Amino acid sequence: MSEREQAQRRIAELSRELEEHNHRYYVLAAPTISDREFDRMLKELEALEHTWPEFASPNSPTQRVGGDITKDFPVVMHRYPMLSLSNSYSAEEVAAFVARVEKEIGRTTYVMELKYDGVAISLSYVNGELVRGVTRGDGEKGDDITNNVRTVRSIPLRLRGDFPPVVEARGEILFMRAQFDRLNEERAKDGEELYANPRNTAAGSLKQQDPKDVAKRGLDNFIYTLQGPDLPTTSHFENIRAAHRWGFKTPDPGRRFIERTDSVEGIMAFIAHWDKARHALEMDIDGVVVKVDDLRIQDELGTTAKSPRWAIAYKFQAEQAVTRLNEVTYQVGRTGAITPVANLEPVLLAGTTVKRASLHNADQIAKLDLHIGDQVQVEKGGEIIPKIVGVLVDQRETHAPPVVFPENCPECGTRLVRYDGEAQHYCPNEHACPPQIMGRIEHFVGRRMMAIDGLGAETVAELVNAGLIANVADLYDLTVDQLLGLGKGWGEKSANQVIAGIAASRVIPVEQVLFAIGIRHVGETVAKKIARAVGRLDRLMAMTREELMALDEVGGVIADSILDFFAAEGNRRIVERLRRHGLRMEVEAGSAGPVGDKLKGKTFVVSGVFKHYSRDGVKEAIERNGGKVSGSISSKTSYVLAGADMGPSKRVKAEELKVPVIDEDEFNRMIEG
Repeated sequence: MSEREQAQRRIAELSRELEEHNHRYYVLAAPTISDREFDRMLKELEALEHTWPEFASPNSPTQRVGGDITKDFPVVMHRYPMLSLSNSYSAEEVAAFVARVEKEIGRTTYVMELKYDGVAISLSYVNGELVRGVTRGDGEKGDDITNNVRTVRSIPLRLRGDFPPVVEARGEILFMRAQFDRLNEERAKDGEELYANPRNTAAGSLKQQDPKDVAKRGLDNFIYTLQGPDLPTTSHFENIRAAHRWGFKTPDPGRRFIERTDSVEGIMAFIAHWDKARHALEMDIDGVVVKVDDLRIQDELGTTAKSPRWAIAYKFQAEQAVTRLNEVTYQVGRTGAITPVANLEPVLLAGTTVKRASLHNADQIAKLDLHIGDQVQVEKGGEIIPKIVGVLVDQRETHAPPVVFPENCPECGTRLVRYDGEAQHYCPNEHACPPQIMGRIEHFVGRRMMAIDGLGAETVAELVNAGLIANVADLYDLTVDQLLGLGKGWGEKSANQVIAGIAASRVIPVEQVLFAIGIRHVGETVAKKIARAVGRLDRLMAMTREELMALDEVGGVIADSILDFFAAEGNRRIVERLRRHGLRMEVEAGSAGPVGDKLKGKTFVVSGVFKHYSRDGVKEAIERNGGKVSGSISSKTSYVLAGADMGPSKRVKAEELKVPVIDEDEFNRMIEG
């Protein structure tokens, strides 16, 4: 055997052995060799790969300690959307969820599992090899952080046993409490500021440019679901057990990390157990997730725009603390909304030091009857955003001044307004109020909007303060010389990067342009649906209230907001300038815009698996032909579009309500005329 062949064989042998020992140590917690012996083998493999780089795999155990530096994380589309879960906070809300499910499909089995407090991750494997690790992002697309993911030792780089050719594992990357504490101990020794909490630190760690730095953090991972065309079973619970056999770290049934039941009582027993036992866990959790176990029923129940109808998160009661209210300040948002902020005496709450809390609006201040100097009860809403939930009135100082909501904008002095039906006050001076100007521009350049590189909050503020820009259209008049003229911090490279980023944004689809211009109540999903329904921005600007309300997802509040936005001459001028600068103002030909109205006035419920459409694809085909998609059958349903494996309960309900059930071929005949 040649030296080359010997090296290739030894690299393969060491890789297999090191992955086995890695799995035993980090997943099974049952090591069979010493750390010293593991390190010796790893160094031997590193040396061989250095000498014979053609035999080094991207998923080599040596990548656990970090690969090449990544300066930019590419944004990639998720094959399956990563939706967020609807939250519940009481037994009544859990019971209502179960009642909704069983009204639709009858009695079924549920899986309960821990809700890990970390960073959601999607891991794609092809022929058992890890090919991509992507963050949740906005649910439709996320950041490719594969090199950093490879450093998480509880994530297998190669699967074991009998796995499908293509599979996607989703889970949570997090810090175990002991590792997080060790990290902070090291920072304390070095005189560095301590990290605030495990979740935020995990998120920041995964965005480090150098994977070697990520490897040093000691992150962990739990897998909580599988996606793919060829899963081992139709049971979520059994698929998690299969994932464990393939090498993933999964919830342990032996420790009650995951259980099954067919009753509300069983669900609440699991929740009650972990509400008390969670503080003894080795990692942070902030609740329990309840899912329908049968994947076919999950598919039948479907999803809303943001969350699945077959799952719900129960959030534990947030921890509370008492501290002093020192003052209330007021922030002006990009839409002119005034948000009061409570400035507090610093207090430790749920692992973080809280100094500020949101007061939401004037009504909240009045309801709490807040006075400066009050002792207030603070909790984290959903254990994320601190809020004041009560006042210890009996401890109030005699002459404590009440908190009075201002009548004028704290930034520009303009008289505030409050629109009918809304809780917040607004500054109407949208084109001259500094925070609104900066906020609108910051929103416009963001990644999910126009995605302009090099323009963060500080840079936007610098450009506004220098008088170079006063609205989003001004960005397209900027030159490299103007940026270089700002002096310190600006060089040829950074100036050219910004100008190139602005130029590249001209090809951003109109759906994102509509979201970027910042109409109140028009979020990303609504903007996408509106743009695809109307086709052109100038048509949207000319629509009446009745025409707007006929659009999917548009009610009275959104319709009025769109009308108010385009009624302002300043906004119309900005949109016209954006048009002249070459931004896309209509849906691109061939994209998912409307193609006809053959299904106008028809409402469809979709169930089952189709030959020529994905589930999302068939819904898109309905909407592009003027129809609407509903998640449940009612007397208003026009047709049930049935694919293979349609749930029997939906067929029964359709028969009861005399709703026609059609197949894929009949549907195609309808849209083809």
